[in-house]
Amino acid sequence: MLNKILLVLLALAVALPVIANDNGDEIRTVKKERNFIRSGNKLYNAKRYAEAEVEYRKALQVAPQSPIAQFNLATSLLRQGSATASKDTKNNPTTEAQSILENLVKTTTSKDIRGKASYDLGNIAYAQQQWQQAIEHYKNALRCNPNDDHARENLRLAQLKKQQQDKQNKDNKDQNKDQNKDQQDKDKQNQDKQNQDQKDQDKKDQDKQNQDQQNQNQDKQNPADQRDAQPRKGDMNKQNVEQVLKAMQDQERATQQRINARQAQQQRNERSRTNRKW
Repeated sequence: MLNKILLVLLALAVALPVIANDNGDEIRTVKKERNFIRSGNKLYNAKRYAEAEVEYRKALQVAPQSPIAQFNLATSLLRQGSATASKDTKNNPTTEAQSILENLVKTTTSKDIRGKASYDLGNIAYAQQQWQQAIEHYKNALRCNPNDDHARENLRLAQLKKQQQDKQNKDNKDQNKDQNKDQQDKDKQNQDKQNQDQKDQDKKDQDKQNQDQQNQNQDKQNPADQRDAQPRKGDMNKQNVEQVLKAMQDQERATQQRINARQAQQQRNERSRTNRKW
């Protein structure tokens, strides 16, 4: 298969020799134009493509609308250029050749030249991996010449390449879709975790706030509760109570002693009066 591709696409136009202007019924040119084209063809066949280009340009100076001179010029340019070079590359002969061929496809009345120009455009698109454009150009070439086996073979190859490209694009799309879904699932899990963490933190904060509020409420109980819950001013502990009891006992003892002393004094006085002489 690779050998077939190389053989078909070698130098883009290897299967298409330059066109001689022996078809005088379709295209009538002056004698000088024919001479330039014949001279260019000899140089082309000798693989002196740059010199052939000069002769074809001379023919176009004589007959600017000559389809044969235009096509042969494009063919000599293709031999000198590179279809895979960037279109922005300055002085790339393939860029000029492509422009000439596209103009021929649109303007020439010669089916043969239009078919060959379409074939070369298909080769350029194929080399640039523009499979859909290559397919269209090869189809156009077959419309002009259904017996063009090279165009038919290259069309089949371009269609296979297009199928492979479409499958690769689909696989890439599916892979990207799966990756996006995995990322979305991961993002959702992270978001759910963040939401749950936030809920847990909010609950902790609320519980703490409730506990703080409960403590504040206990500190702000009414006076009766404070009286029951806290020692009142002047309340005595056990030691103080014992001291007070002892003091009261001492005072009671002193009082009793004074009473006893007073009673004893009264008894003495009473005896003294009884014993007194009158």
